[in-house]
Amino acid sequence: MALNMVLPRTGVGIDVHAFAPENDPQPLWLGGLFWPGEQGLSGHSDGDCVAHAAADALFSACGIGDLGTHFGTDRPEFAGASGVKLLGEAARIVREAGFEIGNVAVQFVANRPKFGPRREESQRVLSEAAGAPVSVTATTSDGLGFTGRSEGISAVATALVYPVSANEASAPEPGPAKGAPHA
Repeated sequence: MALNMVLPRTGVGIDVHAFAPENDPQPLWLGGLFWPGEQGLSGHSDGDCVAHAAADALFSACGIGDLGTHFGTDRPEFAGASGVKLLGEAARIVREAGFEIGNVAVQFVANRPKFGPRREESQRVLSEAAGAPVSVTATTSDGLGFTGRSEGISAVATALVYPVSANEASAPEPGPAKGAPHA
């Protein structure tokens, strides 16, 4: 007797944004929060690399493209869009594709802003947008690389999703097209 087991799927997302130049100041949005008095990030949307990495990890886990596929620079309607809005839309797309979200974990690398005092607020905002638990941690790179030189912020996220529709639960893993030679 074969077990019809529903296995979770994991995904990884990475997002990187440079700080906006001083002659073109931008507000800093990070982890779904506005950070007054901080130099903002450049980007097509609001530059919130925490929210963007979370959305990318969800798409990765489901195998349904990436951030650029759904919200790319060729989509003018997403110019200046909130990272929280993009994460909420990503969660909707993931659910529409037949998956439920278990959780998302994000870690960002930056010298500033000081994240600890606002961690719970950020997690609440992002979890509400995703409709699932989102945890956020922060670290520095000990002065190494572009984050260590305070040139920008990077974030990496993992997501756990599981199929909820019978079709997704029994769908084969992606592989070579029928008739295609195996490498």
